[in-house]
Parts: sequence; C-alpha cells; structure tokens
Amino acid sequence: MFTPVAGRTVVVTGGSRGIGKGIARVFAAAGANVVITGRDGAVGRAAAKELAGAGGSGSAAGGSVSYVAGDVSSAADSARLADEVLGRFGGCDVVCANAGIFPSASLETMTEGDIDLVLGVNVKGALLVVQAFLPALKASGHGRVILTSSITGPFTGFPGWAHYGASKAAMLSYMRTAAIELAPHRITVNAVLPGNIATEGLTVLGDAYQAAMEASIPMRRLGEVEDIGNAALFLATDEAAYITGQSIVVDGGQILPESPAAMDLP
Repeated sequence: MFTPVAGRTVVVTGGSRGIGKGIARVFAAAGANVVITGRDGAVGRAAAKELAGAGGSGSAAGGSVSYVAGDVSSAADSARLADEVLGRFGGCDVVCANAGIFPSASLETMTEGDIDLVLGVNVKGALLVVQAFLPALKASGHGRVILTSSITGPFTGFPGWAHYGASKAAMLSYMRTAAIELAPHRITVNAVLPGNIATEGLTVLGDAYQAAMEASIPMRRLGEVEDIGNAALFLATDEAAYITGQSIVVDGGQILPESPAAMDLP
C-alpha cells in the first residue's frame, strides 16, 4: 500500500483537457485537492465541474477540483496562480507542469512566432510555474514536481514537430538541474514521457494517423490519459521520495522496436 495523497494540494497546469485532465482525475479520485489551470475559462470551469462530480468533492476520498484561469508562459499569471492556490489551501504539495501545445509546422515554413509560442508554453511555462510555487513546495516537506515531457524529442521525431520535440527534450535537461538544486529541500523533480495517448489532440490528427500509431505500438493500442495520471500519482507518493531526476516512459512499448519488421516477428 502506498501512503495516501488525500488532503494534499496538487496543481495541474493544462488540466482542462487531454492528459492534464486525466492526471487531475486520478489525483482527485485519490482524495487530493486539485487545482487545474488553463487559458480557456469556459473549458476550464466545465472540466473542474466534471472532475469534481467524477471523483473530486463528491467522492468518499474527500478531494476537490477547482479551476484558475491563467497562462503559465506569463510570470505574472504563474505568480497569481500560486497566490490563489495558497489562499485557498494554505500550501501546495505537488506541481504537475503539464501545459503543452503541439502545432505542426515544417522547418521550411516555421516562423519565429511559432517557435516562441511552443517554447514559451512548453519550456518557459514549466520553469515559471515551478518557480512560483517554490516557497510552498519547500514548506510542504514532501514537495513534488512532475513534468509532462514526451517520447517525441527525447527518443523519437515526427515531421512538423521540430519545435515541439526540442521543447520536450529541453524539459528533461531542466529536470536534471532542478532535481539537484531542489534535493536539499526534499523536493523531487521527475518526468513522465507519454507515447500516443487517446486525447482530443490526437483525434484531430485523423483516423489514419491513429491506426498507424496503433500498428507501431507493441501493445497494439493507444494509451489512456489515466495511464499517465497513475504514473504521476506514483511519483507524488511518499514511497517515491528517493526518486528524483528520472523519467518514466509510458508508451505501451512504442520506442522499443528496432524497425517495423520487429513487430511482425513471432
């Protein structure tokens, strides 16, 4: 049995959709007080209401889910988020820096604005939100930072995602240094690297893309958002207190085959 996280305060950036929403759902079901953040207020409020009904304030575990609007690529918004969370709960124990975007653009057509946007949300946002919550994480006694990276960038590449892949690889470099700096404060910094997960973002890429991805995964299926949430939940437990600066790949074995032919051999 793992030590319960019930009653702890968890922030999930980009928690109104996709993987972030799955992470928030898992923590809420475990009894944590979850705060999700995102830029679209209507979507965020609807997600918080849905998550609270599914496993938050109405659950036996006694957790809650609330929403705070904000853009993590803004230092002012990140600071305001921290102020609001501390005002509501008096502290913060876990920061899941999950907010990320993945617009497609070839190297030939990619603009400076495209690059700045992706790096701003995916990398700068992860830096700023953790920075904003550092005093609370230090005071927690069991502070946790969990980054949502990706297999794209650290292990694989995909046309149109050079800026996205670069951002996700950069998160791992950030993780290693942050883990060293924050270790004296008993704060761990780790990353979850999703493969292809069934989300709204994947749906817009089309059925052909989804079928091709399923065929490339040894488990022959896409992952679920809760698969990422469960990995994050483990990293947030007391039992994971001696794990820091590490990454967990959650991809159904997608990065393992040496070639497509390996998938057809007995």
